[in-house]
Amino acid sequence: MHTSLYPRFSLLLLIAAAGAPQPSLADSVDDALVDEIVVTSQRREQPRLEHVGNVERLRGGDIDGVRHQHLHELFTRVPGVWLSRGSGQESLAAIRSPVLTGAGSCGAFLTLEDGIPTRPAGFCNVNQLFELNTEQASAIEIVRGPGSALYGSNALHGIVNVLTPTIDSGAEFGVEAGANDFRRVRARWSGDSRLLAALVFADDGGFRSDSGYQQTKLHLKTSSELHDGELTVSFSASDLAQETAGFIFGPDAYADPALNRGNVNPEAFRDASSQRLSTQWRRTSEGRSLALSPYVRHSEMDFLQHFLPGQPLEQNGHTSAGLLASATFESDDRTVIVGIDLEWADVFLRETQDGPTLGSPFLVETRPEGKHYDYDVSSSGIAPYVQLELRPNDRLSISAGLRAEYLRYRYDNRMLDGNTRDDGSACGFGGCLYTRPADRSDEFHNVAPSLGIVWILGDDRSLFANLSRGFRAPQMTELYRLQSGQQVADLDSERVDSLEVGVRVLKSRVAFDAALYAMRKEDSVFRDADGFNVSGAGSSHSGLEFGFDLAFGAGWRLSLDASYGRHQYTFDRVAARGETFVSGRDVDTAPRWLGSAELARNGAIDLSLQWTMIGEYYLDAENRFSYPGHDILNLRGGTDLTRNLRLGVRINNLLDEDYADRADFAFGQYRYFPGRGRELFVDLTYTPAESPWPASGLRKSL
Repeated sequence: MHTSLYPRFSLLLLIAAAGAPQPSLADSVDDALVDEIVVTSQRREQPRLEHVGNVERLRGGDIDGVRHQHLHELFTRVPGVWLSRGSGQESLAAIRSPVLTGAGSCGAFLTLEDGIPTRPAGFCNVNQLFELNTEQASAIEIVRGPGSALYGSNALHGIVNVLTPTIDSGAEFGVEAGANDFRRVRARWSGDSRLLAALVFADDGGFRSDSGYQQTKLHLKTSSELHDGELTVSFSASDLAQETAGFIFGPDAYADPALNRGNVNPEAFRDASSQRLSTQWRRTSEGRSLALSPYVRHSEMDFLQHFLPGQPLEQNGHTSAGLLASATFESDDRTVIVGIDLEWADVFLRETQDGPTLGSPFLVETRPEGKHYDYDVSSSGIAPYVQLELRPNDRLSISAGLRAEYLRYRYDNRMLDGNTRDDGSACGFGGCLYTRPADRSDEFHNVAPSLGIVWILGDDRSLFANLSRGFRAPQMTELYRLQSGQQVADLDSERVDSLEVGVRVLKSRVAFDAALYAMRKEDSVFRDADGFNVSGAGSSHSGLEFGFDLAFGAGWRLSLDASYGRHQYTFDRVAARGETFVSGRDVDTAPRWLGSAELARNGAIDLSLQWTMIGEYYLDAENRFSYPGHDILNLRGGTDLTRNLRLGVRINNLLDEDYADRADFAFGQYRYFPGRGRELFVDLTYTPAESPWPASGLRKSL
């Protein structure tokens, strides 16, 4: 594999240097970069300079300025992160990892809303980020690599914490229109300092045939004082009705105009809804604080599995509740956090095929019409933890943490056990594909230690090192949604051991951070040569992440983000469909290079030019087939028409490049999700004069 990242970055730097004014001591202090508070590492506010390990914070101004239609557009600004865009609002995440697909892929990333997991530990969905109102978030924090002792199962490769809008008196209303019949309405209102309501509705016609969606997101929040503490109650809801487009097939099909806007699966759809209610109460006194966060959650989803022979319909959902409780004791030289997380969930999954399968006699016989799966799972979890931070002097901070987690599933099969049809009759060719295990219970115990150090070199720079373990308990679908006659899936929890060292510089006009990391993952789940779900896969992950931001001239910003990573198999095995894993080969769909650069200027007219790139990557475990990577340019601008009315314009894929959002090689052929062509979007935002919320800008904020 090869890359041309260095000349690409060099070219952009030359353009920036030639076209931008030089720094001046007389520049307004408003152009200065600012140090920032982060909350994800310790579930409380902490200066970023003192943070153990890496964390990226996308602030509300960044989010408003990008006006992302899909979260992929926003996450291009985070080193080491790739959110592969699927059809509509679908996505696959990569955080210090390859894009994970197939068995064992779900649940590698912990998704939080205000620090509370959005789904039960064993009931993940690879697309669950679309349930969150990221469009109106006050910030999004991304931790790359395993979480601290405060976070448990699924904090394997990374954490995404979406911080909901803050309560403040004021209002904002916006409308937007763009290519492919895209329309969006957003509103945010707060009558006083104790109540907030935020709403987003989007209607997208889809750039491929029969691939539109309608999505609504609602967030309500109120705060008050209770028992000498601050009480915040939040409610979030989302609803998605999506027509889904599948893969297109053939070498370089993404560049073929006869294919890249078509949809061979016009019947495919995904309907999903979610609701979350949480209460967060915190009381702080001298040297002590207590935090309690009870919550309840619910979700339901129906989607046609158009990618499977017979196209069965899957219906799944959950109702769950939990409590996060912690106490913090702080003095001049130490901080101790002790806590416990409790969770209960009731989950269901059904799969039904309406008609006979088309294809070979083997497919017709082994994939029968009727009901394939119908089961419930009741889960319960408990996780005590302790986090200790020692400060022997003003410059040095040493932290250590330990988390112990217990998770239990009680599985109830509501159909016949085994791999028969739903009426009990046998399938030919050795039995039906769909195997239903007998009722059972499974328990998982995991312990995750962490050790970190931060050395403050001055008021504006620090060094850090972090050694941590992340884990992921087997997901319910891996244990109970079996195939190929497998009666029991005896799976272990996946584990990742991670070491990272880094440097962070936060000056008034220059911000820089870089991290070296090395991780090793064991007991990953995969399908073996018999089609069984088994543990035993392994991989190594190492690389460098780099972020640089410079404020110069009168309102100019230059931001560079890049990462180089090697993701390799560490086991040898012949797996399902004859795929061969060989230790030392690159994991498929794992580009070594990811990068972006943005040159922006704030003034009477705000302008921003962003370049994003994805390097070459392999499409199969044997490293025989590859995708060459791509480069995309995006242009954004905005200006105030009046004191209260702002106009925004953005052009995505400025040069109308043909590219693939996702490339793959399977079943003997290339297949792609084609990328969108050039698209123009225009938005108007009205902010009443008395509102404290500023009009959206284009500044890169740290």
